[in-house]
Amino acid sequence: MKDNSFLGTQKTGKLLLKLAVPAVTAQLVNLLYNLVDRIYIGHIPEIGTAALTGVGVCLPIIILISAFAYLIGSGGAPRASIFMGAGDDDTAEKILGNCFTLLVGASVVLTVVFSVWNEPLLLAFGASDKTVGYGVEYMSVYALGTIFVLMALGLNVFISAQGFTVISMVSVIIGAALNIALDPVFIFALGMNVKGAAVATVISQAASCAFVVAFLASRHSLLRLKWKNFLLRKEVFLPCLLLGLSPFIMQATESVITVCFNASLQAAKGDIAVGAMTILSSIMMFCMMPLQGITQGAQPIISYNFGAKNPARVKETFKYTFIVCCLYTFVLWGVVQLFPQAVARAFSSDEELIAYTARTLRIYMAVACVFGAQIACQQTFVAIGKAGISFFLAVLRKIILLLPLIYIMPAIFSSDPATAIYAAEPVADFLAVATTVTCFIVFFGRAMKKLEAESREEGENRRL
Repeated sequence: MKDNSFLGTQKTGKLLLKLAVPAVTAQLVNLLYNLVDRIYIGHIPEIGTAALTGVGVCLPIIILISAFAYLIGSGGAPRASIFMGAGDDDTAEKILGNCFTLLVGASVVLTVVFSVWNEPLLLAFGASDKTVGYGVEYMSVYALGTIFVLMALGLNVFISAQGFTVISMVSVIIGAALNIALDPVFIFALGMNVKGAAVATVISQAASCAFVVAFLASRHSLLRLKWKNFLLRKEVFLPCLLLGLSPFIMQATESVITVCFNASLQAAKGDIAVGAMTILSSIMMFCMMPLQGITQGAQPIISYNFGAKNPARVKETFKYTFIVCCLYTFVLWGVVQLFPQAVARAFSSDEELIAYTARTLRIYMAVACVFGAQIACQQTFVAIGKAGISFFLAVLRKIILLLPLIYIMPAIFSSDPATAIYAAEPVADFLAVATTVTCFIVFFGRAMKKLEAESREEGENRRL
């Protein structure tokens, strides 16, 4: 087994930069899977606006599929890193093997569900008679590639968790580059329109999946896929699923919230409001995914040093992570507030939709400048294996706060219910960030004091 002690010895700032830059690049490139499809679809002559809205209603299903990848992969990878930090590589490989099996099983179930019931689900999620056909067209193909999505996303985090963030980035770039190249071919050259976008995405995800599995099965990986570890053991996978509940809830509730937004906006304003929400959710992904890349780069450092009982490096890594996350969201917030029309124009050539989206974008992203604090704190809890508090914080923002506010806000501001629905997002975000930071100060401090005591005790035992 190769040595991964560099996670506990190299300078923290430089190491975080080394791991986070490829991870952020990978997340930005991964974002292209969703954005490129929508940009091309939104510019299809004559049907672009309706097609964009129809595919936008597919977003809850796409998010839910990726949520299962995070449940399994993002729950297993930090635990694998912790065991590697403690010197127990055998258990880390058992975690990898069990997560592989869970991903395969989940993909089979999800493929059946979303292939059979895609139309009624899309209608329930806010599609209209005018747009549902485009959504069904897209999902009928996309659902067949579920196994590639789950394996590519769910196993790629195990590559990052070992410190191989450049390899992780390459796996994503392979798929995204294919997607960018194939989209215009299938959509325009072959005249497949919406279905062509889905075909291009499935082929691209399959390429990423093949690369990830091949690397984890090779001698270049610190943790390797082995047949003997594919047999599920509850003592191995259950703690992973518990830890993965936080990132799962973050993703799955995003799906639920998108459904609630779409249905409420359809009732309040019609297709133009749902179309705007498709663009807004895309921009929110542009906020979230780089943050996930930053925390993904920090995770192996935090988890490894937590397992190695080195609280000083854990705290230092968190400090850098917090600063970078906050800086990123502040810059993005500034761009959105200053140039909302230019941002909206990237997704559509419909002037009415652009004007409406530009106005609502400023409202929807009003407090995005502080959202970096939420993700830095919440994902650090995941990295140190604190499943309970990370789960609560994931539930807080979307389920406890945002979901009720989507219905409460338009009841209070009934003169303009659609605008009130968009305003639910910044209200929930502000309350969630305030709560998360307060919880982090209390519970992270306790965890570090406990780790410091354990570190001193081990040092005294070694001296004896």
